[in-house]
Amino acid sequence: MASQPIYQFYAELKDYEPKIWRRFQLMNNITMARLGYILMTLFEMQASHLFCFDVHVIDNLRKSIEGRDTKVSIDLMVDMFRKNPKHSELRVELIDEESFFGFEGRVSDAAETKVKHILTEKMETMTFSYDYGDGWEIELVLEEIDAEKELSGNELPRVLEGEGYGIIEDCGGPGGLEELAKAFKEKKGPQYQRYTEWLGVDELDLSSFDLEDMNYRLKKVPRIYKDAYEYGLEPTKQSMDLLVRKYKK
Repeated sequence: MASQPIYQFYAELKDYEPKIWRRFQLMNNITMARLGYILMTLFEMQASHLFCFDVHVIDNLRKSIEGRDTKVSIDLMVDMFRKNPKHSELRVELIDEESFFGFEGRVSDAAETKVKHILTEKMETMTFSYDYGDGWEIELVLEEIDAEKELSGNELPRVLEGEGYGIIEDCGGPGGLEELAKAFKEKKGPQYQRYTEWLGVDELDLSSFDLEDMNYRLKKVPRIYKDAYEYGLEPTKQSMDLLVRKYKK
C-alpha cells in the first residue's frame, strides 16, 4: 500500500488541437522537480530547456474557501491576496542565479518543495511551462486525493489514460506543432521535405499514444532527467538508448 496519499492529475497541452492530454497518479510527497520530470516524460519533452510551475494561488484560494463557514467574504479575502504579489503569485522552479529576474511573487525551489505543500485540495490547478522560447504550457488539475488506495509505491507514478503523442522539441511551440502535423498528414510539399530531413523520419503520427510503453518509461526516464537537471550529468549510452526507444527496434 502506498505510504503517502496518492494524487491523481489531469494534464493537457495548452493551445493545441486535437487535445493532447494525460491522466496520471503519483505519491504526493515527491518533489515538484520530480513532477516536472514526470510531465516531460509524459509529453515527450527531452529535458533540453528550463521549466517552472506557476501556481494559480488566487483561483485555488477561492476554491478552498468556497462553501466553508467563514465570516470573511471570499471576494474580500481574494482582493487582499491579489494586492500583494508575494501572496498572490507563486512560482516553483530549480533555483539558480537567474531565478528571480523579473518575477515579483514568491519563488520556491522545485528540488526542495514537495507537491503536497503546493496543492492540498481537489480541483486546485497550476501551469507547467517548458522551453520559454517555444512556449510550451501544460495545465494541471488535481482531480483526486486518495489516502486509502491499496497500491504499492513502486507502481507509481503511473499513467491511466491519454491521447496524442506529445511535443516535438524546437518545432516552434503549439503553432509549429500544428504545421508539422499538417505536413506529415499531407506527405508532400517543401515543408514535409524539410521536416522529414530534420527529424529523420518519413512517417509521424501525432495522434498516437502507447499506454504500456509510457508506463514503462515513467519508471526510468524521470531519474535520467533528474541527473541532468540537478547534478549536471550527461546521459550514459544505456540511458540514451532508453530515451530514443532502442528497446523497441
